[in-house]
Amino acid sequence: MRILLIGEYSRLHNSLKEGLITLGHDVVIVGNGDGFKNYPVDIKIDHSFHPKLLKKFKVAFYKLTSINLGHWEIYFKAVLISKKLKGFDVVQLINESPLKIAPKLEIKFLKHILKHNKKLFLLSCGIDYQCVKYMLEGPLEYNLMSPYKNDNSLAKQYQFQLQYLNHEYKALHDFLYEKCHGVIATDMDYHLPLIGNKSYLGLIPNPINTDTIAYIPLNKTNKIKIFHGINKDMSFKKGNTYFSEALEQIKLKYDDKVEIITTYSLPYKDYIKFYNDCDVLLDQVYSYDQGYNALEAMAKGKVVFTGGEQQWLDYYNIEEDTVIINAKPDVDYLVKKISWLIEHPENISIISKNARQFIEEHHHYLTCTQTYLKTWNTN
Repeated sequence: MRILLIGEYSRLHNSLKEGLITLGHDVVIVGNGDGFKNYPVDIKIDHSFHPKLLKKFKVAFYKLTSINLGHWEIYFKAVLISKKLKGFDVVQLINESPLKIAPKLEIKFLKHILKHNKKLFLLSCGIDYQCVKYMLEGPLEYNLMSPYKNDNSLAKQYQFQLQYLNHEYKALHDFLYEKCHGVIATDMDYHLPLIGNKSYLGLIPNPINTDTIAYIPLNKTNKIKIFHGINKDMSFKKGNTYFSEALEQIKLKYDDKVEIITTYSLPYKDYIKFYNDCDVLLDQVYSYDQGYNALEAMAKGKVVFTGGEQQWLDYYNIEEDTVIINAKPDVDYLVKKISWLIEHPENISIISKNARQFIEEHHHYLTCTQTYLKTWNTN
C-alpha cells in the first residue's frame, strides 16, 4: 500500500513509518518537524517567520488585518506540493489540525486530500475538540486543563487549548468526523473521551521501534541520576513545577545519594543524549498514560515518573509501581515516591527491566503497525 502520514510531533508517525516500510509498504510523512524538536519528515511544510524581525512583522500584520501570514504561507506551500499528495491508499492525520493552520484553511487542504486519495483516518493524539471538552467536563481527577479549571484567570496561558472549543475548530472537528473512515486513539488520555463515539475504532498503543532503541544497563556509580527535561512552552501544563519543587526537597535530603540534571527546551536529539545516562526520568504529572518521551525512555530501561492511573493499570492488567511510577500533581507524593527509590535502589533495577519488557509486549512497532494495517483495511 501507499500510505501518507500528515503531521508529526512525537515520533509516532516516524515509528509507524519504520514498521510499515519493514512490512513492505510505501510511506511518506508530511509535516513541519514540530518546531525546535525538529522531527524528521519527508516533505517539510513550515512558515518562514522564525527570525525575530519576521515574527514581529507577522504579529503586527495580524493585529492590523486579522490575517495570519504564517498560516497562509503553509497553506500555499501545501497547494504547491499537492501533486505529491495524490494516489495514496491510506492517509492518516496526526491530529484534527495536522498543519496547525486556521481551521478554514485546514478544511480546504483536507478537501483536496479526500478528493485524490482512497481512505482518510484521524488520530486522537494531542489537543483536539473532543479531548478538551472532555477534560473540562469529564470525570477525570486531573488532566492537562486542571490548572485552568482551578483558576480561570489562566485563560491566556491556555488560549491554545481553549481555541479548540470555538466554532471554527468545532466545524473542523465535525467535518473530519463526517468524512474520515474512523478515529484511532493513541493512549488512555485520548481513549477515555472517545468511548461510545460511533466513529471510534479503538486504541492502538504508540509504536516504539525497539530494534533501534537498545536497553541501557543502569549506571554503576554510587549516585542515582535523576533527569528532568523541561519544555518551557509546556512546563506549566505538564506539571513540571511539581517535579522541580520535589527535587529541591530531594536534593536537601539525599544530596550525597543523587545527581539531578535539569535541562530546558532541548531539540529531540540533544534531549535523548542527556537522558541516556540517567536512572530516573521525570516526565509529566497531568496524564493517565505515557507519551512518546516516556515510552522511549522505558524502552531504554529508565524508571519513568509519568501517567499510570488506575484505568491504565486495569487496561494492561499490571500492578502499581512495577513498570513506571505514576506521577501526580502532589509534591509530597512525588517526594515520597522518589525517596522510596533512593532508599530501595534494588527497585530501580526491577522496574527498569519490567519497563523494557512492557514496551516489547505492548508497544513493539511491528505489532502496532500490523494493528494499524488491520484497522485501515477493515474500515
